[in-house]
Amino acid sequence: MKKVLAFDIGGTKIAYGLIDAGGDFVNEIIKVTTPRTSEGIYELLKTVIKGFYDEIDGVAIATAGAVNNDNNKIISHVGNLPEGYNKLDFISLSDKPIFMENDANSAAWAEFKLGAAKGTKDAVVLTLGTGVGAGIIVNGRLLKGKSGAAGEMHVRFGCGHERKCTCGLWNCLETYVSGNALTTDAKLFMKEDATSYDVIRGLKESNAKARAAFDHWQECLENALVMVGNLFDPEVVVLSGSMAQFVEYKKLNKQANDDILTQPFELKQARFENNAGMLGAALLLLEKIA
Repeated sequence: MKKVLAFDIGGTKIAYGLIDAGGDFVNEIIKVTTPRTSEGIYELLKTVIKGFYDEIDGVAIATAGAVNNDNNKIISHVGNLPEGYNKLDFISLSDKPIFMENDANSAAWAEFKLGAAKGTKDAVVLTLGTGVGAGIIVNGRLLKGKSGAAGEMHVRFGCGHERKCTCGLWNCLETYVSGNALTTDAKLFMKEDATSYDVIRGLKESNAKARAAFDHWQECLENALVMVGNLFDPEVVVLSGSMAQFVEYKKLNKQANDDILTQPFELKQARFENNAGMLGAALLLLEKIA
């Protein structure tokens, strides 16, 4: 059975593990702190690949940033990864096949093949973490666009200069439905130094101000779901990431489907969490080399 070495490269940690053609992790997943330089990341990957060389049929990389349609180059900014990371020559890491894909797209593929969206043809997976990512499946294929950058959730969600986004624009969807967005709501509805953790704790304690902050955040999420539903007409919308565990799914599913103009979709929580990027990238590579 073919096996690939899969990486998930983030700003704070890099995780990697062996995955077989059945989608199972062969070994324990290893996590290390992300080096502070792009050169350090390159050397770390090269060393790990060398150690697994005789066991693998290829290398799959889930990464921040948009990846081109040849799956061999990053074509956008990469969040909080070191300067020069998006210019690294990943293909030169090994003479084994190297396959790269955006981390949100990779996570979406894992959910589509083996997780909460399995059995569908059209699905959207939204990752609600510090920011917001999206992977879109249309007729059983990843929606990539002409360059590979389709699915960016930095779309305007309001007018004016109310919330500054990490991308430099104002009022992106991310500033209303991410973990950082809930912290913004906490400051608005609770107190100046409140955070998203205060909101979640307050919900458990039946705190009225915490409930108001969360309701505003979830109302914004509902608006995002209506937008996604109207744009893509999916069978299912899957929510993953750290914020997904707090969503009131039954309530939000009804509200969003009451407001869309397309046919109803099913709102689900992701089956895979932290390992979804590695798994999805591995499955995409395994299909390519099968």
